[in-house]
Amino acid sequence: MNTAPRITAVLGPTNTGKTHYAIERMLGYRTGIIGLPLRLLAREVYDRIVAVRGPSVVALVTGEERIVPDRVQYWVCTVEAMPEGMGCDFLAVDEIQLCADPERGHVFTDRLLRARGLHETLFLGSDTMRGAIAAMVPKVQFMRRDRMSQLTYSGSKKISRMPARSAIVGFSVDNVYAIAELLRRQKGGAAVVMGALSPRTRNAQVELYQSGEVEYLVATDAIGMGLNLDIDHVAFSSTVKFDGRRMRPLAPNELAQIAGRAGRGMSNGTFGVTGEAPPLSDEVAEAIMEHRFTPIRKLQWRNAALEFATPEALIRSLERPASDEWLTRVRDSDDLVALRALAADAETRARASDGASVRLLWDVCRVPDFRGISHAEHASMLETIFGYLHERGAVPNDWMARQVRRIDRTDGDIDALSKRLAFIRTWTYVAQRKGWVAEESHWREATRTVEDRLSDALHAQLTQRFVDRRTSVLMRRLKQKESMVAEVNDKGEVTVEGQFVGRLEGFRFSMDQSASGQEAKTLRQASLQALAPEFHLRADRFYNAPDTEIDYTEQGGLMWGDSAVGKLVPGADAFKPQVVAFVDEEAGEEVGQKVQRRLQHFIDRKIATQFEPLLGMQKDEALTGLARGFAFQLVEAFGVVERAKVAQDVKALDQDARGLLRKHGVRFGQFTIFMPLLLKPAPTRLRIVLWSLSKGLQEFPESPPPGLVTVPSGTDAPDGYHTMSGYRAAGERAIRIDMLERLADMLRNEDSRGGFEAKPDMLSITGTTLEQFAAMMQELGYNAERGERTKVKPVDETIPGAGVQAEDAPAESAEDTPIMDVAQDAAPGAIIDPPQTPEPADLPDAAAEIPDAGPGESVAPVAETPTEAPEVAAAIPEQSEGEVSPGTAPDAEVAGPEVEVFYTFTWRGNRPARGARREDGQKPRGKGKPKGKRGGDKPQGGRGDKPQGARKFESRPPKKDKIDPDNPFAAALMGLRDKS
Repeated sequence: MNTAPRITAVLGPTNTGKTHYAIERMLGYRTGIIGLPLRLLAREVYDRIVAVRGPSVVALVTGEERIVPDRVQYWVCTVEAMPEGMGCDFLAVDEIQLCADPERGHVFTDRLLRARGLHETLFLGSDTMRGAIAAMVPKVQFMRRDRMSQLTYSGSKKISRMPARSAIVGFSVDNVYAIAELLRRQKGGAAVVMGALSPRTRNAQVELYQSGEVEYLVATDAIGMGLNLDIDHVAFSSTVKFDGRRMRPLAPNELAQIAGRAGRGMSNGTFGVTGEAPPLSDEVAEAIMEHRFTPIRKLQWRNAALEFATPEALIRSLERPASDEWLTRVRDSDDLVALRALAADAETRARASDGASVRLLWDVCRVPDFRGISHAEHASMLETIFGYLHERGAVPNDWMARQVRRIDRTDGDIDALSKRLAFIRTWTYVAQRKGWVAEESHWREATRTVEDRLSDALHAQLTQRFVDRRTSVLMRRLKQKESMVAEVNDKGEVTVEGQFVGRLEGFRFSMDQSASGQEAKTLRQASLQALAPEFHLRADRFYNAPDTEIDYTEQGGLMWGDSAVGKLVPGADAFKPQVVAFVDEEAGEEVGQKVQRRLQHFIDRKIATQFEPLLGMQKDEALTGLARGFAFQLVEAFGVVERAKVAQDVKALDQDARGLLRKHGVRFGQFTIFMPLLLKPAPTRLRIVLWSLSKGLQEFPESPPPGLVTVPSGTDAPDGYHTMSGYRAAGERAIRIDMLERLADMLRNEDSRGGFEAKPDMLSITGTTLEQFAAMMQELGYNAERGERTKVKPVDETIPGAGVQAEDAPAESAEDTPIMDVAQDAAPGAIIDPPQTPEPADLPDAAAEIPDAGPGESVAPVAETPTEAPEVAAAIPEQSEGEVSPGTAPDAEVAGPEVEVFYTFTWRGNRPARGARREDGQKPRGKGKPKGKRGGDKPQGGRGDKPQGARKFESRPPKKDKIDPDNPFAAALMGLRDKS
């Protein structure tokens, strides 16, 4: 016996499992149809059923998608696309409360009134429909389903404080994009879900969220229509929306439909507001939590009994008013607006002259306005389609190809791709209509391919714009509290879980500068957590690294390779600076202490090695009395001190004390007392750093380049810098102190009263031209009288001594050998030291005791490296072709007489050199009468005119029995004299 078909209304709030219940009921029958409110939800349900029964028996029919196998048993459709008159065993319509929707309500009302299954019909929806369904559907049964979890109102929250697994709802594209952009900066990104997206794009975005790659979802109210997502919290960014005609506030039941997406299954959920949305009133919040809403009193309706005699008749039937108090005629929809526009066209009206033509016209008018450009443009497109269908029976392939080809481009931004997707949806809809195109399978596949391509491109653009994969990955791993793996390449670039996060320079992490705000905080937190093992490994590697891998800069920085790992700061002793390590606080105290200890060991060993002679002298217990005191002064001066500053102490030293100091390498020069070993480039560089630290300089001067005899003296050099660098300033240039001492040795043998000319060795040792040497001699306190004379050709072309090479010259004594050796490729200003005659150690001190030994107040600047001493060059005449033998007179027939410039140097005496000052910075004194043993040999000035530290010269040789206490052979000579 046949039983009457059962009609059931399954009503209740969201998250009650109504849709799941309907699917189970349908699969219990041989055939069935289920109508869903969104094509996105239809696709989701289709996939679920296919997973159970296979694709061969399940059909999917939406406005833009049609998958219909040969042996269909179950139809999954949007409500508008539900086939009529199928005679299926089971039929269900989801979200039946949409009967009250101003735009689509008439379609749902039509299904409520006319769609039935042969054995069972289910209407799924809200409790607000109970009264309307009871009134409009006879013999209906009701089933109440309660929510499986609780829904709680949590008030207003800032987006920056939004909990993870939240959905933020907006009601416009601009609003959705703005929120997603904010979440990208603060939370690492968000997935975007809108009804306008294609199913492929929507599914890809949902997968971003469902997989946990992003923790936030930004959506329109499309998520309120049955999409099952793992949402814990729903936040409304607005409580008003544009309904197609005006902005209106959402009703409590509409808010509840969206808020109900929070808390799926047995998990509780919360809802609230954010942004500029005002807090919900207590009444509205309570109604949503308790699911109490005003019942629906009016259902949107449109006459389904249409008349197709003429377009006018069809329009009248569509405009027919409702006759039931529960029903209200729907406002003019897009299809009716399009029908009116086409019916007003004479050509279209002429074509629609019979019932079949009017039915075709109505089908064309029901093509959705996916593009949303304007009613006029939409009507124009429909008019073209109707013309082709009426005249040719199908849309021409070439015209269809042109429309699709224009859209088949994946370049452009999100807006451009969205517009192309809206356009392709039109042609996808046309291709899905049976009989509208000649090659249905081809065009369905072609439009689907283009839509998929555009969908993928749109998904990529959305992800690129609204998802910071780096931050989202790190946030997810932080939340999971799993250990993260940091990798550092040879360039110091740090990647965490494959994401670039910044650079590690030594033991300090520099975060990627593209991050800002909350994103930067998250990035740094995750990076430093992942770098913790790397810090310890790097500290161990650094602690065991050889000293050759560590160095210091001229500004007191400490480097490990190319990375700054610390700096020097003053300590209690100038030779014991302290170290400040550059280590991030997050690296841990253990790492910081290990780096600090290694750096302190390095600098201590470096000082001990470079200043070994000086520190050894400081520890020598054999030095006592005045010798120990003088050694202390030399240590304080870092091994280099101007003699003028310690002149009295030097005089007080006896021969034994000087001998003890000489054993440690101390040289008593005429201008400077120094330790030659400490003039090498490495000790000099370190000495300047230590001296700068002891002086508290903010910016340390740099050490001179190695191998240069002279360097620019500079005007902004700190007081004492030239001495520390091993040079003595003389005007615009500064000369190496060891070279200055050698020049002074040469000047002792010259007649400073009667006058002398510069020797080639003098020019060579100072690296100057004759003009520059003259300027330097004036700085030393000499008069330089310029003269000219006829160049005399030498009798013999061979100049004695001109061809002597360095290897032919006698070697210098070890003590007097210049320490700052000149490299063969020395820079301009560098010279190769000429061969010197060996002299006794500390000869300048011996000369200092010779009367009238000559001044040594300052040193002249040195010019660029001369390739040949001017005096030597002047002595070699040029020969013309045909010269047979050299002569002593100029060859007037070959060339005119040549003129050479020469200078005669005499000691200026009481007339100080220009700008010359004593070593103590005071001007030279010029009072007192000249003193001398012979009137003709007296210098023009008294003893007081002699600059402090200068030596007095005489034309006569010194007495042979006078012994200089600085002479290293003094003790032996004095002993021999005592025996005699």
